[in-house]
This record gives sequence, C-alpha cells and structure tokens, in this order.
Amino acid sequence: MDIKDVENLAALSRIELGEDEKREILSDMDSILGYVKQIEAVEVDDVKTDYGMVNVWREDKIEPCEFSQDLITGQFPSAQDNFLKVKKIL
Repeated sequence: MDIKDVENLAALSRIELGEDEKREILSDMDSILGYVKQIEAVEVDDVKTDYGMVNVWREDKIEPCEFSQDLITGQFPSAQDNFLKVKKIL
C-alpha cells in the first residue's frame, strides 16, 4: 500500500486529507494489514499450547432444558393468575 492508495480511498470517501494525515493513515493501514497477515498465518484447526495440540472448535451439544410454568413464576418477584406482574410503564 502506498500514498496513491490512500489518496484513492480518500477520493472514494469524498474526504480531504493533508499530507501528514495521508502518511499517518498509510502507517495505520500498514499496521492493520500486517496484523491481518499475522492472523491469516495462524492455523485454525489446532492451536499449540503448553499441553500439546488442542482443537479450538467444539461440537455443539443439544442439552434439554426443562422450563415449567411453576419454575418460572416461582423465580419471578410477583405473579397473579399464572401471569407475571410487572410495573406499569407509560
């Protein structure tokens, strides 16, 4: 990336930049692109730890949750006739 790329981006964005701002943005963009290259270099499948290779992904597990009306109304501060009572909001 060079100054011409920054000028092109500024023109597309319809913003005016001074020479100092262009150099600063160029420096920031180089830092960002360098960080992206670092991230791209990381292997996603396995991550090396002190304990060896570990898969960073886990399979989703479906765990049944039991929600009953009595359980929910019992945890709510106020209920009446199987309805949850809340403050009136205007």
